[in-house]
Amino acid sequence: MQEKVYLSFFKGFMKFLKFPVLIFFAIVSMASCENIEIQSSETSQNQNIENMRFGNEAYKFPEISPQASNYISNWAVFEDFTSEAYEINGNNIDELKVISERLLSRVDSLVKKIPDTLNTQQIYSRVLVAKTRAALLFQEANRAIIDSSKIQQHISEMNIATSNLITQINGKFEKDAIDFERTDNEKKELELQKKKADSIFKAELKDNQ
Repeated sequence: MQEKVYLSFFKGFMKFLKFPVLIFFAIVSMASCENIEIQSSETSQNQNIENMRFGNEAYKFPEISPQASNYISNWAVFEDFTSEAYEINGNNIDELKVISERLLSRVDSLVKKIPDTLNTQQIYSRVLVAKTRAALLFQEANRAIIDSSKIQQHISEMNIATSNLITQINGKFEKDAIDFERTDNEKKELELQKKKADSIFKAELKDNQ
């Protein structure tokens, strides 16, 4: 009789135990499915990012003025920098990692090798801004998880920084040309006044004789 009671109790206990076990396995199964879906989503997202082309290939940088171009042709570091800066538009993430590293190296050299003629506060400030933008782009392109919107933002800011630097350099040579013309005109005016004064003096001497 006692054995039957134990057996009945055991069967009841097993039935009671079976329900939470089933719930446990159901939860584990659901979690596993969610993990698979998340992994699948991340894989799909990574593939999309790998296939993306970043930047704006239609972006128009300012042209370097003829006056500035004559001088910059001897400033090899600047030409290396602009070549890399133009190149960041229209690349996938793997290409961008390589280009952004080269760009950061070029702008690093640019900071150290600004010619005396161009080493104004305005130009130096623009170079420092370009260096900061290049560093942020390189950092973002080499993150474990890529944020495509931030990549686009950093490229856009790098494009603007490069454009501002070119504009500032053009402005420097334009100002120099205006200053030179003004100085030349002033010199010619002084020479003309001196000739007039000499002519008047000679005329007065002649009259006195």
